[in-house]
Amino acid sequence: MSTRKQIVYSIVILVLAGVGLGFYNAWAAPADQSGGPDGHNHAAMGGGEGDELNPVQLTEREARIIGVTFATVERKPLDRRVRSVGNVAYDETRLTNLNPKIEGWVERLYVDFTGAPVRRGEPLMEVYSPKLVSAQEELILARRLVDQATGERARRNAQDLLESARRRLAYGDIPDAEIRRIEAAGEPSKTLTLRAPASGIVVEKNVVEGGRIMPGMDVFKIADLSTVWVEGEVFEKDLSLATVGQRVKVTFQAYPGEVFEGVITYVYPSVDVDSRTGRVRVQLENPGLRLRPGMYANIDLEVEGHHRGLAVPRTAVLHTGERAVVFVRHGDSGRLVPHEVTTGLVAGSEIEILAGLEEGQQVVSSASFLIDAESNLGASMADMEELDDAGQPAVDHSAHDVGSTDTGAQSMDEMDHSGDDMEGGAMESGAGATDHSGHE
Repeated sequence: MSTRKQIVYSIVILVLAGVGLGFYNAWAAPADQSGGPDGHNHAAMGGGEGDELNPVQLTEREARIIGVTFATVERKPLDRRVRSVGNVAYDETRLTNLNPKIEGWVERLYVDFTGAPVRRGEPLMEVYSPKLVSAQEELILARRLVDQATGERARRNAQDLLESARRRLAYGDIPDAEIRRIEAAGEPSKTLTLRAPASGIVVEKNVVEGGRIMPGMDVFKIADLSTVWVEGEVFEKDLSLATVGQRVKVTFQAYPGEVFEGVITYVYPSVDVDSRTGRVRVQLENPGLRLRPGMYANIDLEVEGHHRGLAVPRTAVLHTGERAVVFVRHGDSGRLVPHEVTTGLVAGSEIEILAGLEEGQQVVSSASFLIDAESNLGASMADMEELDDAGQPAVDHSAHDVGSTDTGAQSMDEMDHSGDDMEGGAMESGAGATDHSGHE
């Protein structure tokens, strides 16, 4: 095909496209103008929040094909189940610190690693302290004075000194048995033994053999793991169900299939502003020390017979954002009518209905989304019929009859361009016609 023919066909196509665009704009303009205060609202056709649902008519066969089932609105006790997650933590009431009140040096360390089990009274370390040595010498001297005193007054004064020396050593966490041993031996010891104040597991150790200890220093932290806590997170909407004394079931990934029973001992008085959860504390017995701090836990709290109310299956309620809808069966005709409802608490697979339904009504409990789609489609078709019946003025498209226009029937050589003044000067007739005889 020659270049000239290509240009000619392109011009024809552009002209036809322009005519078609003009025809479309003339047809669409009246419909756009009807969108004013008295115009048609197309929000429903787009499935917006303000759409109106139409009743749906289904035969028994149609309902069976798409899997529609029904449930009865019942008034019953609503059992709430709250599931939460948490972590095992130390029972803070069973934590003990060994915090010496003397300055000294560790001559021997009996418990030399974190995690070691200890029993109350078991030796932890031997400490050399110049102050303890002086206190021992005062004790021995006071003991001698008591033994050598002859008068009543002298004996009473010596006894006061002895009691004072004993208290000084006792205030340094020296056991009574150790003090009696020093009195009996009559000789001071270079080192004294510090013993475990409680039974448990050493969870912190901040000293090594040969190291220096100072008053107020946390040397050991001992945790009794016979009882542990589980710190759980409960959503704000469920906090009213978590009460002190409530029994719960706890499971752990480390022990699949096993259920541990515990009790809520404390509900924290604050809510996390980011997660919108509150914390609850569950106390668990830990025989065999199987539960370890830091383990992940699942908490299951079931409140039986929380209160009575109307309930339907959760699958029966369609939430559209601003409202909730339930389809109710009216009679045996298969007519399903949408009802807007107000929902309440969720109880397992059921949900409470506060308003919108009555006891004994039959509601769609499955395939509700298909019924909703059918109802929306019916509303959209009704809107389109209202648009056709509105009597909008017809648009006269006779001027855009592409098939009868002379321009479309004429060839490019027959078009009269005598009225067109080409910018830049008209072509002189003397220029002569172009000879196209050589073109096919």
